[in-house]
Amino acid sequence: MLGRTASSIFWMYRYLERAENTARLLEAGARMALTRGADGAEDEWRSVIVTLGLRKAYEAAHDVYTGPQVCNFVLRDADNAESVLKMVESARNNARASRTSITAEVWEAVNEGWMTLKGAMARPVRDAALGEVLRQIRREATLVRGATYGSMYRNDIYHFARSGTYLERADNTARILDVKYYLLLPSYSYVGSTLDSGQWDNVLRSLSGRRAHRSLNAGRMDARGIAELLILDGRFPRSFPFCYEALSDNLQALAEMHGQESRANTLMQEAKNKLAAATIDTIFDTGLHEFLVNFIVGNQAIATAIAEDYLFAD
Repeated sequence: MLGRTASSIFWMYRYLERAENTARLLEAGARMALTRGADGAEDEWRSVIVTLGLRKAYEAAHDVYTGPQVCNFVLRDADNAESVLKMVESARNNARASRTSITAEVWEAVNEGWMTLKGAMARPVRDAALGEVLRQIRREATLVRGATYGSMYRNDIYHFARSGTYLERADNTARILDVKYYLLLPSYSYVGSTLDSGQWDNVLRSLSGRRAHRSLNAGRMDARGIAELLILDGRFPRSFPFCYEALSDNLQALAEMHGQESRANTLMQEAKNKLAAATIDTIFDTGLHEFLVNFIVGNQAIATAIAEDYLFAD
């Protein structure tokens, strides 16, 4: 496979996963903002922008944080080079560039998803329509994944697609968890408060982990239990070990197809070993923020190695 095609497939699925995670975060933020007063709602919308790494771009365009402004900036604003609409457009462009390498079902799912979302966000999204737009984003990403799983031959194309998905998912989980723990609470005096519990509930909702956490912890909302689910529990599909096990399997399949293991395989094994050796006590004792920052840096190193190993086009 040409490096350019591999890059298109890899990034197509990264963009789709990122768009879905962004929609999940917006939905959780909107739900949380409804439970708080005006000042609290502004803090909640600011936290969404901070989590997405868009604070500088947002504040260059807007002076205050309101629900409609934040949602439209994240979803469709021309001032936002990383809007959801542009993510989905980038996914479609990558799908078109690699059209002969994907199945008709995958192309149709991507193309129809783009047209649906482009129409839904042709005009500013109103509060009454926000829930449906966010559901459409999640639905379109799910349809592409289903078409991929159900129609694509398990060759290197498929493994680049799955690698992009799981690499991006792990990164999003780490960023959401880190921003909650390190940036959102006004001070440590709020730890254990209603605000603290609400923010942790928000994290779980944005990652579809609320039901899993409640079944494991009898509804008890605490930082360690939630962090353990997301960082160490390989049964949860958005946890670090789940994503890394899937990513490792796909990278190993690529190595076997190309006749040798690469630097990405080495970094992947090192990252898995670190996760396997970690406990929730050692993570909190040494610092959750530091652990997450190191994870994000390591995740990016794996992404860079994949691009270099397989000669992705710039």
